[in-house]
Amino acid sequence: MANDVKFEGKERRMAKIEKCLAEYGLASLEDARDLCLSKKIDVDKIVKGVQPIAFENATWAYTLGCAVALKSGVKSAAEASEKIGIGLEAFCVPGSVAEQRKVGLGHGNLGAMLLRDETKCFAFLAGHESFAAAEGAIGIARTANRARKEPLRIILNGLGKDAAYIISRINGFTYVKTDFDFFSDKLNIVEEKAFSTGERAAVRCFGANDVREGVAIMQHEGVDVSITGNSTNPVRFQHLVAGTYKKWSQENGKKYFSVASGGGTGRTLHPDNMGAGPASYGLTDSLGRVHGDAQFAGSSSVPAHVEMMGLIGMGNNPMVGATVACAVAVFEALK
Repeated sequence: MANDVKFEGKERRMAKIEKCLAEYGLASLEDARDLCLSKKIDVDKIVKGVQPIAFENATWAYTLGCAVALKSGVKSAAEASEKIGIGLEAFCVPGSVAEQRKVGLGHGNLGAMLLRDETKCFAFLAGHESFAAAEGAIGIARTANRARKEPLRIILNGLGKDAAYIISRINGFTYVKTDFDFFSDKLNIVEEKAFSTGERAAVRCFGANDVREGVAIMQHEGVDVSITGNSTNPVRFQHLVAGTYKKWSQENGKKYFSVASGGGTGRTLHPDNMGAGPASYGLTDSLGRVHGDAQFAGSSSVPAHVEMMGLIGMGNNPMVGATVACAVAVFEALK
């Protein structure tokens, strides 16, 4: 292995990475990078284009994933996403929370869902409170539809109408103002205001006054897959909305896949104060276990926290955008 490749936690990761490289006939990470560049796939540009503060190991993990997908000769963007997950999984630190939850493969599978036409609507749940959710949404909006027959609808659904308005205005999304009638249980769309013309305007951003309105928004939009944020209002909004919507979906024959972003030890809501030592995961993690079909590890937005959990230095929400963008790039290169 030549020494010009440097990234965070390299020594803990190399054994698994080298095993993966050998399995797919790649001599080194440089070899993987050269293969990607030969197909005009600039992985670093894609990854940093989604989350500029992502770590170097995020670029290298996606480089390995894209090379695995190229070597596998995938026939669709969804297949490419699943193969990219193999590269991400190779970067999971042995024995870490990320490895235990198979988060690398999970990200690949989530990206694949968003690239299949069966998924009509994807929600960043509580996403409008986080810029990282916006980064993820932009990454998906920019690329997913190039590999789909019908456009994927992307929404951000979070607490507070002012917050939804502000994040829409800053990012060029469409702000959807709703009014929920608590007496009749009815959601009314008051107005829709697009803050740009183009791919960003396709992302619709909702602000709810409470959990019931949040659930009503999920029902109104027919959300098929969502990912929860995990640091803003987790016990007041997103986990409660996901759990309640899941119950409604099961009762009404609706397929709904819920991803719980984040958690792992030492996450928000003061696990240290619980006096439970290493068993205290924090409420964000614990609530995610209740509704999550898949549970990721580390922050939905902060690269350092996802790195601490043993995956790579990139927020879980931006990673969704990066996975989809890389998968589409591989698909187009092989077409």
